[in-house]
Amino acid sequence: MSSAPPAALMRAHLCRRYGGPDVIELAEIPRPVPKDDEVLIRIRATTVSAGDWRVRSLAMPPGFALIARLALGLTRPRQPILGTELAGVIERVGARVTAWRVGDAVIGFPGGAMGCHAEYRAMAANGALAPKPANLDFEEAASLCFGGTTALHFLRKAAIKPGESLLVIGAAGSVGGALVQLGRHFDAVVTGVTSSAHVELVASLGATVVIDHKRQDMLAAGATYDVIADTADTIPFARAKAALNPGGRLLAIAGIMGAMVESLLPPRDGGKRVIAGPAAERAEDVLTLADLASRGVLRPVIDSRYRFEDMRAAHARVETRRKAGSVVVTVAQD
Repeated sequence: MSSAPPAALMRAHLCRRYGGPDVIELAEIPRPVPKDDEVLIRIRATTVSAGDWRVRSLAMPPGFALIARLALGLTRPRQPILGTELAGVIERVGARVTAWRVGDAVIGFPGGAMGCHAEYRAMAANGALAPKPANLDFEEAASLCFGGTTALHFLRKAAIKPGESLLVIGAAGSVGGALVQLGRHFDAVVTGVTSSAHVELVASLGATVVIDHKRQDMLAAGATYDVIADTADTIPFARAKAALNPGGRLLAIAGIMGAMVESLLPPRDGGKRVIAGPAAERAEDVLTLADLASRGVLRPVIDSRYRFEDMRAAHARVETRRKAGSVVVTVAQD
């Protein structure tokens, strides 16, 4: 009686317990088999994002530690393979898939489902996938979605209009850099706040004014804004109110508990309000980001690149909270 052939294996980085970068382990596990409505992607590049850092370390905003354990796993992550975004090449297609072919280069955003810190990932053919922009390499393409989808979500919730003023706090990060570029795309007047080392970068992304927060209080000059996007939990609404125009919106992207509560309250002080909460994950946003990148509207910013074997070092870089743009991990070469 013949035995079944052994399952094909792949390398993946596993997070089997919460902790520092050293909890990440490289292992061989079975390669996923795509269902009839899925594609199997050989991952060429992925990123380590702030989301990966928070899941691995449970370094959550104040008030969310218990909620995070209930959602992610009480004693260890339920999904041991981290990684929210990828770029790669389709290696297999399910029996019912007609939209994709073997050999198609794609970007994908599993988002909270994660699973991208591996050599392969299966994804729904009609899910958060888009053709890889031809003008980007795989490492650049892999870094589009985490920051880009978050920026799109909050600018959409703010209903930002042409000519409105937008202050982006943390403008050199993956989310902040996307906010600067997309804000300009939507014809807002963008002011970026960053550290001394990243002033030129933020200006190159399209900020009309760049404030070095180490040299100047971002709200001390008396300027006011229609929208303040805070990616770093820097200013509470009580302080932001004075810098918001009537009808102004504070985008509390860092998502602390106080901001979440504030977002449930009705507008006040001339219609000023807080917008908070998790960013929606929409498949159409991935297509939008790929289109904007292919037209040169959205430029990925890469902080550093690491080999697949150096995943722990990539996590350590993110944990410094000093990165500018995305920390990219190359999974496979040509």
